Amino acid sequence: MTIGTGIVLLVIGAILVFAVNVDVEYVNLDLIGYILMIAGGVVVLLGLIFMMTRRGRNDLPLE
Repeated sequence: MTIGTGIVLLVIGAILVFAVNVDVEYVNLDLIGYILMIAGGVVVLLGLIFMMTRRGRNDLPLE
């Protein structure tokens, strides 16, 4: 679920940065888009790291 959430954040951020050309007073949509893309990248990386560490623990034999 974390990898999917990260991808969604990346996509929403990219849409805000590259596709939306609206001037909103007091809000910089480009900055919000970049923040969402960075957060999405971090979430995807954390999801991959957690998946790899969990995969290593499941290989232990049951006693």
